[in-house]
Amino acid sequence: MNTPTISVIIPVYNGERTIIETINSVQKQTFSDFELIVINDGSTDGTLRLLNEIKDSRLKVFSYSNGGLSESRNRGITHAKGEFITFLDADDLWTDDKLELQLQALQKNPEAGVAYSWTYFMEENGEYCHTDKPLFFEGNVLANLLTNNFIASGSNPLISKQAIESVGKFDTSLPAVEDWDYWLRLAAKWQFAVVPKPQVFYRLSSSSMSSKVELMEECQVKVIDRAFEFSPSELQFLKNQSLAYIYQYSCKLYLTKMPGAEGIKNAREKMAKTIKTYPQILLQSNSHKLLIKLLIKTFIPEKISDSLLHSYSKLRATNIS
Repeated sequence: MNTPTISVIIPVYNGERTIIETINSVQKQTFSDFELIVINDGSTDGTLRLLNEIKDSRLKVFSYSNGGLSESRNRGITHAKGEFITFLDADDLWTDDKLELQLQALQKNPEAGVAYSWTYFMEENGEYCHTDKPLFFEGNVLANLLTNNFIASGSNPLISKQAIESVGKFDTSLPAVEDWDYWLRLAAKWQFAVVPKPQVFYRLSSSSMSSKVELMEECQVKVIDRAFEFSPSELQFLKNQSLAYIYQYSCKLYLTKMPGAEGIKNAREKMAKTIKTYPQILLQSNSHKLLIKLLIKTFIPEKISDSLLHSYSKLRATNIS
């Protein structure tokens, strides 16, 4: 049997609602020389039954007891035979040309070990999505990645096997942002190439997980502290900017995931910490948008403010149904 060019790794835990659509987005790829490795991470729903019904010689399913997302990705790496490896979360999707164009980007840039694309941020029901401001970071992107996780999700990059072998596996001690940690470790050693178009549909969760905001922030700070330990001296001045980015993200989570007065209070505290850490962040457009949302939520009754912000989100979104 010929060795596939690309290994696609999909970790899944109780993903019966989305796993077939996700796998379909891989099967529809214009580049077809891949193996599809699904790591069933101890699912207790109908996920395994659905996987067993798929007829595709490229599909390989491996079942384990539950180990978490990072462990599942690592398990997938041990099975991967491809020259390049990419990951896809079980509720995300790709455009049909994702693999083809990312592979071309790496082939055109032989010094690059990672290719990434832009991201559609998709509503949970899959009906609407939006994109962020286009970014064109290429080559040595460590400084850019230290201050903004522009890769956005674990479903994005295509990585050479050589690059993966050089940095090892995902850190299973991190309960969150383990993907950002991994991209930073890659960026310290490898150049990146960009495919300048959205190719990844990242599904946003509407669940209110306010208790996890502080855990997320704690993990992000840990990742950044570690990243600056291996970063060159000329980048150390960026640390306050990196921390401010983290606090601003916590502000956004509290504002969107935690309803009522407590969410607004926590968001205000995080925004104050953001500005204190790196005052220049107020010059950035993302900060302007977040401050406007914070003011709307603070001074306008909740039902009206939520309706206004929802209407705004739909206006800037793209219908993808």
